[in-house]
Amino acid sequence: MSIQTVNPYNNKVVKSFEEMSDKTVDTLIEKSAKRFKEWKETSYAERAKILHKVAKIMRDKKESLAKIITLEMGKLIAQAEGEILLSADIFDYYADNATDFLADKHLEPEFGSALIRFSPIGIILGVEPWNFPFYQVARFAAPNIMVGNTVLVKHASSVPQCAIAIEELFNEAGAPVGLYTNLLISGKRASALVSDKRIKGVALTGSEEAGANIAAEAGKNLKKSVLELGGSDAFIILDDADIDKTVEWAVVGRINNNGESCVASKRFIAVEAVADEFIKKFKEKLSNLVLGDPMDSETELGPLSSEAAAVHIADQVKRSVDAGAKVLLGGTRSDREGAFMQPTILTDLNPKIPAYYEELFGPVASFYRVKNEQAAIDLANDSNFGLGCSVFTQDIERGKRVADKIDAGMVFINHPTGTKANLPFGGTKGSGYGRELSELGIQEFVNKKLIRVSGLSDAF
Repeated sequence: MSIQTVNPYNNKVVKSFEEMSDKTVDTLIEKSAKRFKEWKETSYAERAKILHKVAKIMRDKKESLAKIITLEMGKLIAQAEGEILLSADIFDYYADNATDFLADKHLEPEFGSALIRFSPIGIILGVEPWNFPFYQVARFAAPNIMVGNTVLVKHASSVPQCAIAIEELFNEAGAPVGLYTNLLISGKRASALVSDKRIKGVALTGSEEAGANIAAEAGKNLKKSVLELGGSDAFIILDDADIDKTVEWAVVGRINNNGESCVASKRFIAVEAVADEFIKKFKEKLSNLVLGDPMDSETELGPLSSEAAAVHIADQVKRSVDAGAKVLLGGTRSDREGAFMQPTILTDLNPKIPAYYEELFGPVASFYRVKNEQAAIDLANDSNFGLGCSVFTQDIERGKRVADKIDAGMVFINHPTGTKANLPFGGTKGSGYGRELSELGIQEFVNKKLIRVSGLSDAF
């Protein structure tokens, strides 16, 4: 029983599940392959009907579904409910817009006519993480189902009840067998699945190591992959920023989802002129956060997703301090039961210190002061990651100029990196490749087929 729900608030095992056998997995893949032959012939209206039903059921069951999220990975209950609503919005978004997104694109050749037609390619495997267990699945499954593909989902082993609940939503919505399939298997077995000839593509959201393994398997088997990996988002505070408002967003950017987000604000880079005021107010806000039960609406910072996650980030902090970093706030585990870490601020960082380049997945902020705007840009770009970035300034045109110079897939001005159904999501460098959400997200796993019409006597 290697797949378990462990409540990170008290580190107690709630429920255990047996992994699926190879025979069961093979049977499920075969059902998905057979369903694809039929599903690809359905209309967009038929596909949309299923997704709209899924969205409605999610909203109707918001409270109960949110409690599963909080139980399994520690997200604050209000944020868990917000995740359910966002996920429902994504299903509705693709149901409403796929027809336009996938409409024929007419070209203008010198003679005759030509068009690009988007068509499904088959079964797509999604390997999804624990930190946003419904949202990550929604942004993978919704566009692919609307394209006409069928999907297999290998969810994180720490959120099995979320994984099962999502499949049950599709069943309740009347989805045919094989359209959406949950696989209760380990990560290693997921990598091995990529070589299955019936699977035509794979999307992964997770660590660099997991992404490299999946990409290697996909490459060996000549299959398309989309990877959304880690991030170490810079949060740049320019000298003309509104500091009070900026500090409010800095706390949200670092602490949302208990700090366990790929696009959390992790590196706070303040121009010298405002650095003292920013860090004083930022430290005060973080030091006053209320730690506690994520099911309690009064709690502001819950546990990390697991004891292993808490041990890991505490070790990162210790190694960084041993290498010369200074602790401005926190720095150790909370003395309470559960997978808690104190809100922490590290300063005096340099490239020889682990926290300078490593992703800090939890309530630990790195603070840097720089001389000017160009120094802030240079430091923001000095990262192996390139997912998101935030720039705070009262001069919007200045913010745009800075954004142009940032090596990241997403740059937000006067807001932490965020997500909506109609905004493309993805990064560059070690943060992966490809895009999810928006119109871009629905065009990843499609055959963009050229249909060219010429007269019999036309020369090419």
